[in-house]
Amino acid sequence: MTQKSNNVFEGLNESIQEKLKALQILEPTNVQNEVIPVISTGKNVIFQSETGTGKTYAYLLPLINKIEADEDTTKLRLIICAPTFELASQINLAAKKITDRKTALLIGGVPLKRQFETLKEKPQIVIGTAARLVELIRLKKLKAQDLYCAVFDECDRLLKKESFEDTDNLRNCLPKECQIIGCSATINKPSRIFFVDAQNIKMEDEFILSKKIEHWAIYAELREKIDFLRKFLAAENPGKALIFTSRSDQVENIYKKLTYKHIDCAALYAKADKQERKSAIDRFRSGKCKILITSDLGARGLDIPDITHIIQMDVPEDDDFFIHRAGRTARAGKNGINVVIGDEIELRRYAALEKKFGLTVYPKQIRNGKITKPEV
Repeated sequence: MTQKSNNVFEGLNESIQEKLKALQILEPTNVQNEVIPVISTGKNVIFQSETGTGKTYAYLLPLINKIEADEDTTKLRLIICAPTFELASQINLAAKKITDRKTALLIGGVPLKRQFETLKEKPQIVIGTAARLVELIRLKKLKAQDLYCAVFDECDRLLKKESFEDTDNLRNCLPKECQIIGCSATINKPSRIFFVDAQNIKMEDEFILSKKIEHWAIYAELREKIDFLRKFLAAENPGKALIFTSRSDQVENIYKKLTYKHIDCAALYAKADKQERKSAIDRFRSGKCKILITSDLGARGLDIPDITHIIQMDVPEDDDFFIHRAGRTARAGKNGINVVIGDEIELRRYAALEKKFGLTVYPKQIRNGKITKPEV
């Protein structure tokens, strides 16, 4: 008697399986094994899983599998809503890798006329930001009546005060029979209320934050932080480093001071247009540039391979942001280093997070061009 396989990829159509093999994605992750069968039944689902565990393909694979079984290739079947342009672009790329069905990226800041032309090509999968998706539906350019499903990626962020209205408006534009899916690494109370009619799946903690990431603390007064950052980069020479700061105006400040010291880096800051932001991410993703500076808003949900170091120039007020920051490294089974460069107050908060999340934080100092343990 043959043993039944528990590889959920085997339930997908052959075309998707071949594309996964070409991407060297051979075994489903835990969240994919858990979520794909549930989504395939058509149930509403909200699921929580740590960063780097494969959430995007956990929903894309079963939904695209359903779309590819559909002989009508002209109707819009799937809308995916993301909180940022960068995450929406990333999801669009992920979808294109596993299907030849048409996709479209619809985000704010792009001329509507250009998006009208894109929609004339009748994409079956649309990925975008909530406000723009709502606008296009209300203009009757985006026809939601034939949708199979709507996905709210990073749903906790989409339901924050500043974006709740747009997200809620989008849900109200959807047909009643439309399947609803939400996901994030951190699911909060507003998310559970918004998805009250959905099956709640919370994956067991894989302890990526504590087991796969080494946590360092470097003490620096506020005015000395960028100088310490420069010294750290020279001493450690990271393979690929993502630098976070809570204040978006500080992104440009750090970028200018590092480039003045002839350090090749890229930045995602508020004033930059979408083309500049895309160029910065592309250079970092490809490895042409080893250092990217961003705010929490800029890098939420970004899945960039082989990030070796996260450098936090402050400790965010929201503990969830700390998780999302640190979780940009140690993805796909790899290890990483998370560094906080903080003053006395911030390092006290870091110590509280160490206790809360069961981490071990190693104090470090930079001396004579090397990173060492502080002398007692």
